[in-house]
Amino acid sequence: MHDIITSGDWLPYTFVFLMGLSMLIYGILDGYDLGVGILSIFVPEDNLKDRMIASIGPFWDANETWLVLGVGLLLVAFPMAHGIILSNLYLPVALMLIGLIFRGVAFDFRAKTSDRHKHYWNIAFFGGSALAAFAQGYMLGSYIIGFAGGLSGILFGILTGFCLMGGYALIGAAWLIMKTEGVLQKRAVYWARRALWVGVAGILLVSISTPLLSPAIFDKWFSVPEIFMLAPIPLMTAGLLIFLEILLQRLPKENDRHCWTPFALVIAVVILCFHGLAYSFFPYIVPGQLKIVDAASAPESLMIILVGTMVVLPMLIGYTAFAYKVFWGKAEDLHYH
Repeated sequence: MHDIITSGDWLPYTFVFLMGLSMLIYGILDGYDLGVGILSIFVPEDNLKDRMIASIGPFWDANETWLVLGVGLLLVAFPMAHGIILSNLYLPVALMLIGLIFRGVAFDFRAKTSDRHKHYWNIAFFGGSALAAFAQGYMLGSYIIGFAGGLSGILFGILTGFCLMGGYALIGAAWLIMKTEGVLQKRAVYWARRALWVGVAGILLVSISTPLLSPAIFDKWFSVPEIFMLAPIPLMTAGLLIFLEILLQRLPKENDRHCWTPFALVIAVVILCFHGLAYSFFPYIVPGQLKIVDAASAPESLMIILVGTMVVLPMLIGYTAFAYKVFWGKAEDLHYH
């Protein structure tokens, strides 16, 4: 690592870290509310559906701010990479934005429309959440294989799209276990146990395909001593997933004990998976095509951007922490006045 990072390269790597942190936080926070939107289709009762949506009501809009920050940092700090990534992902990005718009509009309109039309907005809420999650999974798959075209690249992107939908459903179910009680909490436990297997399939898919598609990544994973240094990541991930399955079999418990544990375990798994991907692609920002240092803006520009980021980032973290502190506890019915 010290041979790759020199003393003059700290700015580009700082921005890669900040951008990665933003996307990781976005994947966790907006992942659970997209997951709740996906799971909402399985609840026919309006009162339970309202409670599900109320659980994300104070948070969902602010969660998307992390996506704006991550993409903004990519644009201003790595314009060359931004051009390559967005030009290859133009269609799925457009679909993701359409999905997010539909979800946002449906979130408000379903609570204000008449009962006769509420069903259509419920479908729009589910459809927008599912479309945004699928598009993000497709983008992840395309990025992993270096935007390789052809039928195989499209099929791989579709597969990762469905796997990410399952992963979001898992974290959404874990969120509902923590934020709800009674019948809805029991259903969330059932959904979590089913979605867990889809999430495991997605992790295995990415873990197997990534080294097979790239000889450089294969060497980073399976060379000595790298294989021994990397081994704790898959071992810890497997251990957490097994523990999660065992825990879900015993939930809900008396006095709602350990209701927060599934959500914490899923977050830990996401962080480990993200760390594995970051290790695999380093020092490239576009896998196999463009290195971090080569894609970075001029140091003078990065320094100015860094000052602005150091102002915005603490404010965003502070607001997020404050919102979760204020609205902590079990979800209540969402009301509009």
